Amino acid sequence: MKYDFATLSADDFEDLARDLIGRECGVRFEAFTAGTDDGMDGRHAMATGAVILQAKHYLRSGFSKLKSKMREERRSIDELAPQRYILATSVALTPANKEDLAEIIGPALISTGDIFGADDLNASLRSHSDIETAHQKLWQQNTPVLEKVLTSIVRKAMASEDVPPALASLLPPHPSKTTEVAHAGRDIIFLIKGSAVDDEFTLWLAPKLEAEGYQVFADILTLQPGDRWKREFTTALRHRAAKVLLLCRDATLAESNVEDDLDIALELAKELGDQRFIIPLRMETFRKIKGLGDTVPVDFVRNWGEGLDKLLDTLQRQKAPRRTDQILINPNWEIFRRRGAVPIVDEPERLTSNWLRVAEAPDVIRYFESSGVINRSRLQSSIEAYGHPCALVGGAGFFAFGEPAEIDMAFEAAGRFRLKHEIPLVEFTENGFAKLKVDRQTASNLIIAMLKTAWFNYCKRNGFVEYQYSNAVGFHASAEQAPTGKRIPWGTQGDNRSSMLRNSAKGHIWQFGVTAMPAFWPFWHFKLKSRVLFAVDNQTPSGHAIDDAKKLHRLRRSICKGWRNKQWYGRMLAFLELLSGESAFVRLPLSDSAEVVLEAAPMLFSSPVSTALPDILGEDEEETDVSTLGRPDSEDEVEE
Repeated sequence: MKYDFATLSADDFEDLARDLIGRECGVRFEAFTAGTDDGMDGRHAMATGAVILQAKHYLRSGFSKLKSKMREERRSIDELAPQRYILATSVALTPANKEDLAEIIGPALISTGDIFGADDLNASLRSHSDIETAHQKLWQQNTPVLEKVLTSIVRKAMASEDVPPALASLLPPHPSKTTEVAHAGRDIIFLIKGSAVDDEFTLWLAPKLEAEGYQVFADILTLQPGDRWKREFTTALRHRAAKVLLLCRDATLAESNVEDDLDIALELAKELGDQRFIIPLRMETFRKIKGLGDTVPVDFVRNWGEGLDKLLDTLQRQKAPRRTDQILINPNWEIFRRRGAVPIVDEPERLTSNWLRVAEAPDVIRYFESSGVINRSRLQSSIEAYGHPCALVGGAGFFAFGEPAEIDMAFEAAGRFRLKHEIPLVEFTENGFAKLKVDRQTASNLIIAMLKTAWFNYCKRNGFVEYQYSNAVGFHASAEQAPTGKRIPWGTQGDNRSSMLRNSAKGHIWQFGVTAMPAFWPFWHFKLKSRVLFAVDNQTPSGHAIDDAKKLHRLRRSICKGWRNKQWYGRMLAFLELLSGESAFVRLPLSDSAEVVLEAAPMLFSSPVSTALPDILGEDEEETDVSTLGRPDSEDEVEE
């Protein structure tokens, strides 16, 4: 429960501030009768000087009035000359507000941490629930605290065996005196989430937890029509939750209902004696949560699958209740998730990926070390003239794939080099090489860079046009390879088709290309990313190049907007047809005697189902459809 302290009088607020800040500081503040306070509402005497507390209940007046009042108080503060001065206020403060107050208060304030605003006081109340309970005017309209107080009174008034059955059924189970938290009645995994921002993840996670035997409570499905939402939700949290999963992102944690539910969960964690009652799930980077301290979250940022594995392991280790003998997955999770989704057809569908599998690679990579003095500038010139990937390591050697005789000839101008190490390539990428102090990540990055260089060299030698994008290099078919409007045939085994790699639209020439990114997981492959480059159509084969990145971006968004998946994949396959020629493979030289071999056809995957999407145009008809060449109304978007 987050309080604004509006139910408290000025005297009540002073009493609350003395109790809370006294507990936080570990001291007892003296209380004084109503009247002139001489700049203090609480005092703790010390040999080195007094600790002075002043409470300012300025909820309705706001920060400007508080600042004005503190300027008036400055003389009294200086006259008191306290060893430490602490200010408590019901005004919500920002860091900048606290800095302004610190400047007004002067040297008596040790740090801005001694200024307690409304949020600081609420955080302290969550940590000290007994003080919250002691101040009746604070919570007299707070149902959860009332429930807690009344339950405590009834239990003290009657031994548990004397409670009438009708009353006993209304009371929550008595907390166990042991540390066992999953006692009878607490049988659900409770999700604290935000509104729509967390629905997608909840609908993904909940059925997977139920498949492991856990019972899940989330506000998406568990509540039924006619339920009093807040009451049902709070009852489930207070009396049935065995573990609480808190979805953590700043947008979620800022919602008032999430703050209220978290307050209840923190309270329950203390009652149950379970320091791991709340399990944070990191959805994004989020601010520190008061009350959870340094609790380690389960990370779902990098990969939901890895996060799920970690969460299931955590729940099992913490003995969260589950029933593996009676698995029941609520079908409504899937029904809710599919609302408004694309209809699924029970027919298999072949999917073309953008992955080229690595069919062959060298067995080893070699490290050559200088056997004498080397000329660094000549070495760099020799690497450039060599024309194959090399990687300098340290000051006296380099990695390459060439044989010793080939290296001797290529680098004789730079010095003499001898073969020092011959390392299995796969082992090198997976483990690094300790003798040269090359760790796994460095080794992997090094081989990725060398494979990229091999791709660059191959594309340049075959006449493709290089273009430096903001974060990668792309290669495009030249005007000689793919003239404007010419279809490039591709496909085999009765699936012959053709696609254009260059055409004109709305006064511009577009040209298709790709960026290749090597990867090792889950197997060695090159991932292709489609690129489209534009030039002004000046009636020349290549057009006039456009250097304005923003204009290029606008052209991609407008002219390419109508391209369907079949166009994108068709152009990629036509590009690969030019790249590989009549071969089924693309062979990237790594030296005169070694090469990495890529399958020229992208990998195919099969989906057991397909989607019922409109597909009224034939594959070749789409190539000349007007929407493929740009929307008719997009002229204005591409003009300067």
